Amino acid sequence: MIRGSGVDLNEFMTVPEPDGAPVALMVSRVLNDKGVNEFVEAARLTHGHPSGLRWVLAGSPDPGNPASVSAETFESWKREGVVECLGERTDIAELYQQSHIAVLPSYREGLPKSLVEAAACGRAVVTTDVPGCRDAIEPGVTGVLVPAKDAVALAQAVVQLAEDAGLRQQMGQAGRRLAEQAFDIRLIQQAHVRLYDELSER
Repeated sequence: MIRGSGVDLNEFMTVPEPDGAPVALMVSRVLNDKGVNEFVEAARLTHGHPSGLRWVLAGSPDPGNPASVSAETFESWKREGVVECLGERTDIAELYQQSHIAVLPSYREGLPKSLVEAAACGRAVVTTDVPGCRDAIEPGVTGVLVPAKDAVALAQAVVQLAEDAGLRQQMGQAGRRLAEQAFDIRLIQQAHVRLYDELSER
């Protein structure tokens, strides 16, 4: 009935893309069903790309969750170095502002807050064609959909945006407009109040 929990557009603001090599950022708990294995494999597939493409993961394993990637695997990714593993972070808006592409290759979602925040920051999105993820973007307008559990397709979509700054920035601008129209926390709050008012009148 209500599209997500909203985002503070004053905190998650659009700034121009940073200079330098394109950065593909995934913000997520490090769980298998969030698609982190495909993210790492896509990074391996594109290692050495002429653009200098960087893959950055913000999040940490969740030992209490059976779907969590093990601490040993996470440490091995750090040592391998094809993905920059930042661990748990709270400066998410700043991380998006320092990136170029938001990535979430999840197998299933409600309405992912990370993609809503990415849109508010004006960043193009690559995500999976599954419920929740597909509802957080406008396919072909604010981002690109790829099949779940497909690292090759994920790598190809990220490379496409890494190589095409014009398309990437166009999608980012459309994402910000989508956030303003559909995800503004003030609009979400108003929708909740209207719903409670309607229910209380029955």
